[in-house]
Amino acid sequence: MRFCNELPAMDFLRSEKMSFVQLIIPVESAHRAITYLGELGLVQFRDLNDDKSPFQRTFVNQVKRCGEMSRKLRYFSDQINKANLAILPRPTLQPDVHLEELEVQLGEHEAELLEMNANSEKLQQTYNELLEFKLVLQKAGGFLVSAQNHAAPSERELDENVYTAEDEEGNLSLLEQPELSKKDGLRFISGIICKANALRFERMLFRATRGNMFFHHAPAGEHVMDPISGEMVEKTVFVVFFSGDQAKTKIVKICDSFGANCYPVPEDMNKQKQITREVLSRLSELETTLNAGIHHRNKALSSIGCQLWRWTMMVKKEKAVYDTLNKLNFDVTKKCLVGEGWCPAFAKPQIKDVLQRATIDSNSQLGIIFHVMDATESPPTYFKTNRFTHAFQEIVDAYGVARYLEANPSVYSVITFPFLFAVMFGDWGHGICLLFAALFLILRERKLESQKLGSFMEMAFGGRYVILLMALFSIYCGLIYNEFFSVPYHIFGSSAYKCRDPSCSDTHTAGLIKYREPYKFGVDPSWRGSRSELPFLNSLKMKMSILFGVTQMNLGIMLSYFDATFHGNSLDIRYQFVPQMIFLNSLFGYLALLIVVKWCTGSKADLYHVMIYMFLSPLENLGDNQLFWGQKTLQILLLLMAIVAVPWMLFPKPFILRKLHMERFQGRTYGILRTSDAELDVELDSAQEHYNDFNFSEVFVHQMIHSIEFVLGAVSNTASYLRLWALSLAHSELSTVFYEKILLLAWGYKSIIIRLVGLAVFAFATAFILLMMETLSAFLHALRLHWVEFMNKFYHGDGYKFKPFSFTSLANEEE
Repeated sequence: MRFCNELPAMDFLRSEKMSFVQLIIPVESAHRAITYLGELGLVQFRDLNDDKSPFQRTFVNQVKRCGEMSRKLRYFSDQINKANLAILPRPTLQPDVHLEELEVQLGEHEAELLEMNANSEKLQQTYNELLEFKLVLQKAGGFLVSAQNHAAPSERELDENVYTAEDEEGNLSLLEQPELSKKDGLRFISGIICKANALRFERMLFRATRGNMFFHHAPAGEHVMDPISGEMVEKTVFVVFFSGDQAKTKIVKICDSFGANCYPVPEDMNKQKQITREVLSRLSELETTLNAGIHHRNKALSSIGCQLWRWTMMVKKEKAVYDTLNKLNFDVTKKCLVGEGWCPAFAKPQIKDVLQRATIDSNSQLGIIFHVMDATESPPTYFKTNRFTHAFQEIVDAYGVARYLEANPSVYSVITFPFLFAVMFGDWGHGICLLFAALFLILRERKLESQKLGSFMEMAFGGRYVILLMALFSIYCGLIYNEFFSVPYHIFGSSAYKCRDPSCSDTHTAGLIKYREPYKFGVDPSWRGSRSELPFLNSLKMKMSILFGVTQMNLGIMLSYFDATFHGNSLDIRYQFVPQMIFLNSLFGYLALLIVVKWCTGSKADLYHVMIYMFLSPLENLGDNQLFWGQKTLQILLLLMAIVAVPWMLFPKPFILRKLHMERFQGRTYGILRTSDAELDVELDSAQEHYNDFNFSEVFVHQMIHSIEFVLGAVSNTASYLRLWALSLAHSELSTVFYEKILLLAWGYKSIIIRLVGLAVFAFATAFILLMMETLSAFLHALRLHWVEFMNKFYHGDGYKFKPFSFTSLANEEE
């Protein structure tokens, strides 16, 4: 332990040391000071006004103004997206504008766009009506001609659409002529309706008129824009022939309820042609006007889009500054703002320089006071990460944020996580595929950072360096397993085995003998396809999984020792670390030792029998299962140590804590001498609260749960590491099935088509099952081993992240 205490400090093992600071800022320099601190991004402010609602805060009006400007900017962004125009992510440098000037500009742009949109909507509505009128004239005119050819003159008097010479005396356009009084006889109403509603419309008309009508319809032939959804829809032109005013009233109401637009069509063919020409002329004029309006609108939106990102960031920063100012308190003189917060200890000189610069730039006569205070609450946790370590830190933080100055598991997870993944995924062919994917993401890093990625691609890009290490370790483990898409190769020399006689033509026979030194690196290729392949690999990978599990769990317990030493907690070392090490290694450390001895000696001892009868009959002779001299005595000693370790973990710590607590609050320790009776009363009240807070039964139950969890977890966690063996075997066998049953089977045919189909199916199965599903499966199991089996030995994970006020986070959110 003395050697461990003399080791140099690991900077990355613990979070940064934090300082609780207070800022006293004059009002005239407050905005500039907070802005400069946001650019620095190393101060986390406390909300000193958490008892007030957002509407009771000092700078609520400024926040409302920024919120209104944000709404206008979102409106501009929606309009630009609807127009299919591009927004420049990084515009060219433009002269800075003040917030007041920007507010005026945004208001002018919004008013201009609203006016243009209103005019465009009116013109578009008129254009749609004229287009529908044109379609009705074309189709309904054909219906009327057909009706004229099959009806007597006295039966086809269309009173609703009679145009006389008296109408022309008013010099009105034919499109604007009023509907005249009608005579009795056959009448008609023509219009247009959505094709989806045509059948229901016809049925409703039939029921309303009791069949006393004739419904004729035909496709419009052109798509018309829906004024509500703005989408192009298919419509149907209809003509309803009926008789009587009552039927007319019903038909008009039904048309309104179904959203059908009715248009008058004259009976006279000449008038139809004249109206058609007038409609076409007005359509041409409106189309030209609409195109000019759209061009002008797009030009205005393009000019806005060039500055939209800069304006958005400016408004976001201003809103963030005022939100932060709302967390500060006015002092009693109402001339200074008082703020409190956390900052890393290394950042204090930088913060002082920034505050001094803010004082100078704001021409303030008073400087900003910055000093460190004592804090009663636990500081936030802050780890400095880079592009490489950020993803590993996020994996750990997903389980729980470390306590302040708690040992950081991500330091070790950088190596152990991809390595355990590779133990399950080991195949150097699949590892090379993963390596290419990781290199693609890393080499195109800058370009992909500036793009908006999908959820899956964004997750893969964020973990690109994790994938890189997983690929490298997979290649390494694949070389040890000697598997390249499940096929072994003689990479490191010839096999150590050969046939006993010339009749032994392949490794599927039993006639193999060892004739030279073992294979230099990894599994001998001759094991592949032999009768003992599966028992050999099962035994190898099972024992290897136990060794890895015991080693990693011991590492977790050792980290709990470093944590207790760092925080000066000798009770955890004596009554938690020591018995845990004894219990784990008396049982499973001993099992790991037996595995290594068996490998080194080549013994045929049954380790299952040894471990079972170590508990059932420890005094029984081992016989053929004895691996070394004194094994029986050692087993009895280890068993007794494991039994003693359980009450050692359970009983001493709660009673010692109770004793220390009683000594503390029964006058056996000295307190700080106070200068006033009021302070003494406060101290006595505080002492009484701490005395009442200690609950021995709670402490004892917590220690009992922790001890039982460790004892049971030592067994279950060791068994849990066998997933390394299970998934490695499953990955290898699945890869073998795809290779033999798909690729080799297809290659047995002489047809080139069957071979290509087999190759395509093999590539598809490899890519989507082995490289995607198996990768995800191995990733999740490696995650489980770190979160549960490794981190529960030392990691509390009940801290909270350091979230400084920073403009960089605003830019990342925007991206």
